[in-house]
Amino acid sequence: MHHFFAYLSKMKHIRRWSLMRNTETENIKEHSFDVALLAHGLAVISNTYFDGNVDVHHVTELALFHEAGEVITGDLPTPIKYFDPEIRTAYDRVEQVALGKLENMLPQEMKAAYHGLLFHEGDPAYRLVKAADKLCAYIKCVEEVKCGNAEFVKAKERIWEELASYDLPEVAYFIQHFLPGYELTLDELND
Repeated sequence: MHHFFAYLSKMKHIRRWSLMRNTETENIKEHSFDVALLAHGLAVISNTYFDGNVDVHHVTELALFHEAGEVITGDLPTPIKYFDPEIRTAYDRVEQVALGKLENMLPQEMKAAYHGLLFHEGDPAYRLVKAADKLCAYIKCVEEVKCGNAEFVKAKERIWEELASYDLPEVAYFIQHFLPGYELTLDELND
């Protein structure tokens, strides 16, 4: 018996943004879908407008699994994860152990198909997943602030500064052409 998929189905129970009051909770399963959607879009933008040669399907797969280890570790809040370099290094080791545990829940014959999705270090396509992850964090802040939740104002400013420093034309394109829509209401989107 193999528990890989049953274990990953538990991603819906791992909450994000746990140190902050949320108007709407978000779990890592929902978040992974959102990141996959935007990573796919960034890959298409790269190929369409910037002569990219990105494997759109691979980027999407990487995004779907980018938080897989958190089903074992939980979601360590960003202020804690990046508070101290030693904490970050230790947490990286914990994440690697968790990913190894997940990989070992697969039959031996299937491990090769998932190894690169779980252990993505050095994969150049992962830069678009990280960018999509950051865009999703910013969008979460936009949505919370729109609902009057001042708890996310500083996070929104900090994440915006990080996004502005990205040197990826795909991200700049997304910010210019798609990000403004997240500030609109449903009625405004329908106009």
